[in-house]
Amino acid sequence: MTSNSRKADTIMVHAGRDPHANFGVVNPPVYHASTILFSSMAALAEARGKRFERVTYGRVGTPTSWSLERAVAELEGGFNAVTVSSGAAAIVVAVMAFTKAGDHILVADTVYGPTRHWCSDVMTRYGVEVTYYDPGLGADIARLVRDNTSLIYLESPGSLTFEVQDAPTIAKVARQRGIVTMIDNTWATPVFFRPFDHGIDISIHAATKYIVGHSDVMMGIVTAATQEHWQRLKQAAVDLGNCSGPDDVYLAQRGLRTMGVRLRHHQEAALEIARWLASQPHVARVLHPALPDHPTHDLWKRDFLGASGLFSFIVDTNDEAAIARLIDHMELFGLGYSWGGYESLLVPQDPVPLRTATRWQAEGQLLRLHIGLEDIDDLKADLAAGLKRLGE
Repeated sequence: MTSNSRKADTIMVHAGRDPHANFGVVNPPVYHASTILFSSMAALAEARGKRFERVTYGRVGTPTSWSLERAVAELEGGFNAVTVSSGAAAIVVAVMAFTKAGDHILVADTVYGPTRHWCSDVMTRYGVEVTYYDPGLGADIARLVRDNTSLIYLESPGSLTFEVQDAPTIAKVARQRGIVTMIDNTWATPVFFRPFDHGIDISIHAATKYIVGHSDVMMGIVTAATQEHWQRLKQAAVDLGNCSGPDDVYLAQRGLRTMGVRLRHHQEAALEIARWLASQPHVARVLHPALPDHPTHDLWKRDFLGASGLFSFIVDTNDEAAIARLIDHMELFGLGYSWGGYESLLVPQDPVPLRTATRWQAEGQLLRLHIGLEDIDDLKADLAAGLKRLGE
């Protein structure tokens, strides 16, 4: 069996491991390292010439980080990956690797808030022009491309309102103009969406979410389709002094091994609850791309292999006291940011301040859910009680 013929579940279990090179130990060992000693000047000179391929300094990489990077790259079908300290750091490294002063970049209007902050408040200070585009654009994105456009940034689906983008069409436009494309693939993971199969160049993950899976590690991973792009990513991470600690890498690797099993439960439970919510009182609308009535369901069905546990719904009021009655007394749904862990979460969100190319309008307050690994009926009962309190 060749690696190209292995399915995702098999890759998640076996990729990046080499027990026979580590005394038969199943999991890759944890290397705590800063200084690396060399046996001779010749060895030092050789390592300097291949510093991304040799252990030269802890920040640049060790067998611990390499094992996770190889595993994620194999799962994603890319050349190699780079681990960094958080999902936000992954975004920063990816964008910085492919931009310079005087460039213009296109960014989906529905991106993660910290992505927008980085592009609008930081990149612009260093001479990069940023244009936000309607995520519903496919081939029409070509009219926004300028001679100095270096990058198109996608997030599909958007992490608040879950619009799915036409990634293959956007990637085709970009390649015709020599523009790099990158996508935040945290929602789907490589299990449910494979960016490189759709022409995207760079895949970004907040590994904090589904790869780690237990809400106890901050980590980002960026994967490149080609060696050239990987080397630019790696150089940017090193230049920015960004890396992941070995214990965090070890925990991420543990999480990766069970991600497929967890994702299938997240998917099944979230879809059941999304369908159930659509018929509940005080629910105006459910935003889940796997539901047939979602505006971009056809794109999701065409390009995705599944759905994760994150979606939103809109209630029929914006009354703050009513929203507080719903949220403050939830028993199973925690109130907090992030997602992708084993626990269920519920948090109110307002997309309006995060839009400039599109206009967000809704019947009431948007509530984002992450459906964890609890019993589905227990989660329904908790939500039903909350919706009842909302109407009191």
